Amino acid sequence: MEEYLKETKMLNFNSAKISDLVREKGWLELDEFHKIKNIYEFVQNDILFGYNSTDILSAVEVLQDGFGQCNTKATLLMALLRSVNIPCRLHAFNVSKDFQKGALPQIIYLLAPKYILHTWVEVFFNDKWIALEGVIIDKDYLYTVQQKYTEYKGIFKKFAIATKDLETVNIAWRGNDVFIQKEAVVDDYGIFSSPDILFSKHTQNMSKIKLYLYSHIGTKMMTKRVFKIRNSKK
Repeated sequence: MEEYLKETKMLNFNSAKISDLVREKGWLELDEFHKIKNIYEFVQNDILFGYNSTDILSAVEVLQDGFGQCNTKATLLMALLRSVNIPCRLHAFNVSKDFQKGALPQIIYLLAPKYILHTWVEVFFNDKWIALEGVIIDKDYLYTVQQKYTEYKGIFKKFAIATKDLETVNIAWRGNDVFIQKEAVVDDYGIFSSPDILFSKHTQNMSKIKLYLYSHIGTKMMTKRVFKIRNSKK
């Protein structure tokens, strides 16, 4: 279990910014269930759903951005969990890009690879590993999409959500697995003890030119779009 508690370059939980946050929130004083719950809710809703410039940001850099997607939120979530001595690991997959329709501008969607590298965090709680994929989408964003599709039935794959039932999906953590993009999974890369190890072996399937454009232009357009979607309910 020790490998699932280690600090790494990306999981830099001993940094001043993370140590200060943990102390400010009082997470160390909580029992195990509420450590996980409160940290999960912080990363889910205080760190809004959006697209960072790269997957390989450290936890501190994601915290500074104030928003994130599956891979970057996973890094921050892992760092915060390990900072309070909660074992966690990373589960990696390929997902099909179709569930990103609506969340991405059309030109970005067309240029995106068919499959996207995707991760979720698994936390060790009550003697078993539990998936925390629901952390990716903040509650306000999910609510807005649900309001747009109140009559939708069946598997929903749009707006960066891939779930069996949009109306009833619940991303609150109550001690069990929680998912929000699982229905887009096509390949399983397995378990990794840290994002550092994962990204040394797997990266997004894009040419250098596409990756540059995605990092410097695409992610800004994508984040602007999802922020607009979220705010459309107000």
